[in-house]
This record gives sequence, structure tokens and C-alpha cells, in this order.
Amino acid sequence: MRLSWLKAFLSQILLAAIVIGAFVALWVTQVPSARPWLEKYGVTELLGLPPAQASESGSSARRFGPGGPTMVVTAAVGTGALNDRITAIGDGRALRSVNVRAEASGRITEIGFRPGEKVEDDTVIFRLNDEAERIALERARLVLADAQEDARRLEQLRQAGSATAVALRQAELALRNAELGVRQAEFDLEQRLVLAPISGWMGLLEYEVGDRVSTADELAVVSDRSEIQVEFRVPERALAQLQPGMTIQAQPLALPGVELSGELVAIDNMVDRNSRTVRVLAQLSNEGDRLRDGMSLSVNLSFEGDAYPTVDPLAVQWSSNGAFVWAVRDGVATRVPVDIRQRNADAVLVAADLEAGEPVVIEGVQTLRPGAEVNVAQQLPAPGSDAAACAANSGGSECQTQ
Repeated sequence: MRLSWLKAFLSQILLAAIVIGAFVALWVTQVPSARPWLEKYGVTELLGLPPAQASESGSSARRFGPGGPTMVVTAAVGTGALNDRITAIGDGRALRSVNVRAEASGRITEIGFRPGEKVEDDTVIFRLNDEAERIALERARLVLADAQEDARRLEQLRQAGSATAVALRQAELALRNAELGVRQAEFDLEQRLVLAPISGWMGLLEYEVGDRVSTADELAVVSDRSEIQVEFRVPERALAQLQPGMTIQAQPLALPGVELSGELVAIDNMVDRNSRTVRVLAQLSNEGDRLRDGMSLSVNLSFEGDAYPTVDPLAVQWSSNGAFVWAVRDGVATRVPVDIRQRNADAVLVAADLEAGEPVVIEGVQTLRPGAEVNVAQQLPAPGSDAAACAANSGGSECQTQ
């Protein structure tokens, strides 16, 4: 019984020793920093391992795993600008919009447009009853004709020497008053017409023929929406970067998927003290007449900032110390810490000790260690470049021959 127990105990010790030995062997061969640690405590001599060799330059030697250099795929480091984007909701308004009112009170006798119809400027859109004004104009013309006849008769008498100077002055004054009376009557008659002040689209009709209106009543709204202006607010921190003529992108909230380009046309001269924002005005072309006065639009403004190195998103790795990439320098893997500034679809902008064109590993990173020798199987162009786009679309063969 005691002998069986002893055999089982020795078997467990032997199995544990085998497992520990296998772990130590794997650690020594796979972890480049293990050999110096073992040498420091004199373990290599106990295990019968050869000492680690230093390179001629005195730096750490290139260490090899049991499979030799690691095969990797690299991509060149590129450069890109840090883009700052501001998004705001703005209210659209027509380029010009006029509320139409009559210059005189009266009853509507004619409407010269249909709701929603486009009209040209100076088109008659309303006509008010004008019978009294026509009568007044006819009477003024009769008075004018009588005054002209009197002035002509007195002029003949003057030539004959029988007309006095007083009579001539009275006749000239009566003629002038009659001419002004005609002009006044014509003006009063014109006030019975309501003309379109600008070219544009009419709104819905609020009045009908027969309605009586006054000068305070708003008869219609005519809007020139060939272009739409968008008013929105941006933070004051972006004020120094704003300037008229900047390109904006706008998406109408009522038209999903529609994106329009426009430009900034005006910047307000003061910052709101409560919100710390400034009002700006942009202008969009309304091709197809899809936009309306009062529509809400999402507006995007982009500002190009400082230049930073760009790396392929696959190159960025993470550890307890933060993000890093593996750069290939002198044929070995070098761990380079990075500070991510912006992530894009095809590139990551980083603040790091990287040079443009320098290769960083994007495939084969799992087995890399600092100082490990690598064998580059494929070198890809910098992310976001024309060569990278060509390689992605054609597999690289066409790009290499161009």
C-alpha cells in the first residue's frame, strides 16, 4: 500500500518537472528578454545554455525564434492633415421673400396667379375695384383740355396785343394745375393694381375675388428660392478659421440621402454672450426646386489642421501602456508608442516618432517582440494615397506597372 502511494507521488513529481521544463524551454526560445534575465541570476550555466551574444555596436542582439525571422506585411507611413469638423442645424430661407400688401383699400376684382405659380416681377397679381379712379382720371383730362384751350386763346390775344400779363399768368397756372390733376388721377388708378415686387413663386392664396382688403392686410408672399440661404451658429473657437467663400455641406432633414454643396457668404459681427456662438449665413443652389423657405438643414464645416503621420488602422496595437505600432528599422521590429489624434476610414493620424515612408507592420504582429528580426513579404503604399487606392482596386498588379 505504501509502495503504491510512493509510486503515484513520484509520477506526479516527474510530470510536473516535465511541464515546468517545457515551459522554461518555450519561454527561453520565444521571449527575447528571458536569456539576459537567466544570465543575470546564473541560471543559464545550471541549464547548460550558451550565453547571449552582443552585437558589435554594443546594442541588444537580434534574437531568433525557433522558426527564424518573422514574415510580415508592412505599409508605408503617410502624412495627413488633422480635420476639425463642425456640425450644426440651420434654418433655410429663400434668397428673397416679400410680403405683398396693397397700396390702397378696396374690393378685389381680379387675381392674376394660381397658388404656387411662378410669376415675374411687375406682373399684376391683384386688381382692386377702380371705377371711381377711372372717373376721376376722365374728369382730370377734361379739365386739362379746357385749360389747354384757354392758354392757346390767350396766347393768340397776346400776339394781337389785347391780352394782359395777369390773364396770361392765370392761364399758365390753370394749365399746370390741370396737368398735375391728370398725373394724380393716373397715380390713383395705378394704386388699384398690386404688382409682383420680385420674380418668384407665389404662396397659398388667402383671399378670393370680392373680398375687401385694406393696406394692412398681407395679400400674398412671393419668394425667390432659386437659392436658399441657411442661417446657423458655430462655436466662437472656430471664428478665426471662418471666412466668406468657404465650402459647406448641407443635408436637408426632410430629404434623407440628399447632400448639397454651398458656400459661406456672411459672418455676424458679434458673439452671443450666453451661448458663446456666432451666427453665420451660407447659401445653397436650389436646383430642382427641392428646398423650401423654413426647412431645417444639417450643415457641416470642415477645417484643415496640422499635418501628422498616418498609419494603416491594422498597424495600431494596444498594450497596458497604450497604443503603439511596430516599425521596421534595420530589419528588426521596433516598438513605437503613438498618440491617436484622429481615426478615418483608411488611415489613423498619430503623434509619434515616425517618418513619412517608413514601413510599419500591419500583418504578422502577433509574434513580434522588440528587437526580433523580420522578413518583409510585401510592402504596401501609404494609406490614403493614390497608390493605395489603386492597389485596393486592382490587387496591386496594375499599380506596379504604371
